[in-house]
Amino acid sequence: MDIGSLIGLVVAFGGLLVSVLMEGGSPRALVNPSAAMIVFAGTFGATMLAVPLRIVLRGAMLFTHVFRSSSLARPAVIKTVVRFATTARKDGLLSLENELATVDEPFLRKGIELVVDGTDSEMIREIMETEIECQVARHQEGAKLFAVMGGLAPTLGVTGTVMGLVHMMAKISDPGKMGPAIASAFLATLYGIASANLVFLPVSQKLAARSREERGMREMILEGLLALQTGETPIAIEQRLMSFLEPKSRKEPTAEAA
Repeated sequence: MDIGSLIGLVVAFGGLLVSVLMEGGSPRALVNPSAAMIVFAGTFGATMLAVPLRIVLRGAMLFTHVFRSSSLARPAVIKTVVRFATTARKDGLLSLENELATVDEPFLRKGIELVVDGTDSEMIREIMETEIECQVARHQEGAKLFAVMGGLAPTLGVTGTVMGLVHMMAKISDPGKMGPAIASAFLATLYGIASANLVFLPVSQKLAARSREERGMREMILEGLLALQTGETPIAIEQRLMSFLEPKSRKEPTAEAA
């Protein structure tokens, strides 16, 4: 699990609740079902008009991705590719077929299969780059979904506030009820702004960041596979792939220069 995302969500909403308590307010004062209906149902409905339904239906699954940590770290992938290069150098590329069962990363496994099958390097690059671009496009769709919701929610919040004020003005003959009615009306604006800036827009940014991270990982894997196919030494492949790591994460070569 991505602890940073979970902590961020808790701190964001916790800060709002604590600020209300510090001012002597009650969390119950922030509850308004009708305002929530206007903002969230309106945002969801408008999003369905703006975004294809298949992407909207994936929204819950995409949201959970924010709290998932990456299944593979780059150093672990480098270690795996270097191990394959060592095996291929000793026993030939065909020997890698026996290693496929140990590969959990689908992209890496697909690349190894292409290498073992003797596919031309240019064809491998074309196939794998197409896979990368299609994945990026899917990720961009998910990020756009939450960006659209983040743009709509504040506007729907203002709409809900205006509706509440109109309702209040219809009962202006009773001044004693104006204060609570105004406070209730402005809760719609609070819901819209808070949901956009604490959930929808941050989720969109995190999904975009995850997409960039995954793309970098796959580009690193592709470079390693092509180097492996051309017969580069394990130590040369390791050095090549180390360039994809941050300087502080790089270590001395561990592969043999055989």
